Amino acid sequence: MGRYVILCRGAFNYILNKTGNMLIRYFPDRVLAVIDPQKAGKTAQDVIGYGGDIPVVNTFSETVSLRPDTILIGNAPQGGRITPEYRAEILAAIAAHCNVISGMHVFLGEDPEIRSAADRAGVELTDLRRPPKPPHFPRGSWKDRKTPVMLVVGTDCDTGKMTTAWELTLRLRQKGWKVEFVGTGQTGILLGGQGVPVDAVVADFMAGEIEYVIDHVSENTDLIVVEGQGSITNMYYSGVTLGLLHGAMPDWMIMTHEPNRTLDVTDYPMADLESVMRLHVDLMKPFKSSKILGFNLLTHALNEEEAIHAMDDLESKFNIPATDLIRFGNRELVTTIDQELKSWT
Repeated sequence: MGRYVILCRGAFNYILNKTGNMLIRYFPDRVLAVIDPQKAGKTAQDVIGYGGDIPVVNTFSETVSLRPDTILIGNAPQGGRITPEYRAEILAAIAAHCNVISGMHVFLGEDPEIRSAADRAGVELTDLRRPPKPPHFPRGSWKDRKTPVMLVVGTDCDTGKMTTAWELTLRLRQKGWKVEFVGTGQTGILLGGQGVPVDAVVADFMAGEIEYVIDHVSENTDLIVVEGQGSITNMYYSGVTLGLLHGAMPDWMIMTHEPNRTLDVTDYPMADLESVMRLHVDLMKPFKSSKILGFNLLTHALNEEEAIHAMDDLESKFNIPATDLIRFGNRELVTTIDQELKSWT
């Protein structure tokens, strides 16, 4: 890990700056500053509620004295394009001999101006969304798999799937389990150091690419936790969700959900929660028995009383544990997974 400046012009908030925020949450000592002119003068703590005194600044030039070695594009807007404003900041960082990490759908390494500048400065360009080459077609290796797989799924995009997968990985490791995390988006790949950007993969190879990564996890592993993407009931992103579901072929699933969300990220009415849960299980039935072990909720828009009521209501209705891992800790969710692992072994 390096000394990071996070670039997220006009996007430093709880939702849009997903990749940058995860770096701030889990590696705050590595983050020197955040670039967002709209929030300049504030701290990370002021804006997103964690990160302490990490400053928000107007431009990269204000961070040079902090001696960064890497600039990270912290957000991933629809289409993943590099705007002129972002280009200027990236080139300024390269001129200061900083490596650049991007999760955009367009690749820095294929941009002539940025590639040329990086070569002259002797810095690295990392495109987290670059798909594997050559691609890997599915083989059906899940039929002989010995290690259980747990996939995090959600009722919509931006419901905390990556955070849930990473938090469960860390918490189960604390209990002594040998857990491997498989990232499927730019944030998860950055944090976990392995995975595949499934939304950048040609559709025929989605299942094969996630299967390939799972197949190469060490056999000396108790559980493989796979980061989820999109939502099976979101009309824009359901394709990647289904490809990931049938590539991972999970034994267990964890459902993420924002209780007060009435419209999904496409501004379409949210699907009924019970129907969403049943759909996930039914989509696995032709291949194997899979079950949802519990909920991790996104409750930041609820006060404490409302959040606790939401968790208790789901537990009563579905008879599985519910929590917000960041806000309320494990509750019974981690214990339930722990018990399933003990039964498996």
